[in-house]
Amino acid sequence: MDTKTEPLLREGASVAESGELNAICDALSVDLEDYYHVEAFAHYIPRSQWPSFPSRVRQNTGRVLELLDRYHCRATFFVLGWVAEREPSLVRELAEAGHEIACHSYWHRRVTTLTPAEFREDVKQARQAIEDAVGVAVVGFRAPTFSITRQSLWALEILAELGFKYDSSIFPVRHDLYGIPEAPRGIHQRQLPSGDSIWEFPPATVRLAGQNLPVAGGGYLRVLPMSFTRWAIRKIHHHDRLPVMVYFHPWELDPAQPRLQAGWKSRFRHYTGLEKTESRLEELLGNGRFQPVLELLNQVQQPALYAQAGH
Repeated sequence: MDTKTEPLLREGASVAESGELNAICDALSVDLEDYYHVEAFAHYIPRSQWPSFPSRVRQNTGRVLELLDRYHCRATFFVLGWVAEREPSLVRELAEAGHEIACHSYWHRRVTTLTPAEFREDVKQARQAIEDAVGVAVVGFRAPTFSITRQSLWALEILAELGFKYDSSIFPVRHDLYGIPEAPRGIHQRQLPSGDSIWEFPPATVRLAGQNLPVAGGGYLRVLPMSFTRWAIRKIHHHDRLPVMVYFHPWELDPAQPRLQAGWKSRFRHYTGLEKTESRLEELLGNGRFQPVLELLNQVQQPALYAQAGH
C-alpha cells in the first residue's frame, strides 16, 4: 500500500518564525515494557511463560520517574497493554505525574507478523487495558520494534479508524527488522487511501554520507559514542531544523537484570551499554528541552510557532 505524505517539519524547514534555534523542543518517550518482553528474546521466550519471570518493570519505572523528576521533565510512556493489565496503579502513577500515556500494543508482536484483523484486536485490547487503568483517552501509538514498514502500512489505516491521532513507528533507516529508509525524517501527516490521515513522528536520524543513521534512542544511545550523539543532535537542530525524538525502555536503566539465553546478536543488542544509559540520559535531559509527544505535536501544528514546510 502506498501513501502520500504532507510534511510539516522536514530537513531545511524553518522551525520558528523568529528563526531562533532555542525554539526547538524535543520529544521524550519511554516504551514501558519488561526485560523479557523484547523482540531480542521473542524466539526464546514464549509469551505463555511471561508470568513465570520475575517482574522488574515497577522498580525500573520508578527509577525512570526519579530521573525525570530530577530534571523536571515530562515524557510520553508507550505502555504495553499486558503491563497495564497487571500494573494499573503504575500506569496511573505515571499519568498523575503529568506524563502522557500512549499505546505500545498488547502482546509486543511485530506488526509484520500479524494479519490486519489480528493487529486490530491486539490494539483494541491494549488500549482498553490502558484506558481502564488511567481513565483518559489514548491517542498515540508505537509499534513494537518500529514494525510499521512498507509491507505493513495498512496498519496506519487501522490506527486512524480506531481514532488514534499519531503514530511513532516508522523508522527512516535500513535495518534487518524494521525501517522505511526513504520515509520523511521529520513530523509529517500521512494521507491514507481511505481519506483518513494520521500524524507520524519518527525516531531521530541524522544524514551522513547520503544515509540516515539512527541516533538518541535505545541501543543506539547505549552503543554509539556519546560524542556522535552530541554531534548528531546539534546537526539535526542547527542544519535540519528538526526536533529530536529520544526513546528508551525502563529495563535499559537496569544493569543488574537477569541474563537470558539467546543468540549473540540478541544479547549484544539487549545488554551492551546498560551501565551507561542513566548517565547518558542525564546529559541529554540536562542540556535539552523536552515535552511529551502529544504536546509537541500540538505545538508544531500552530502556524504562529512553526512554518509550514513545502514538498
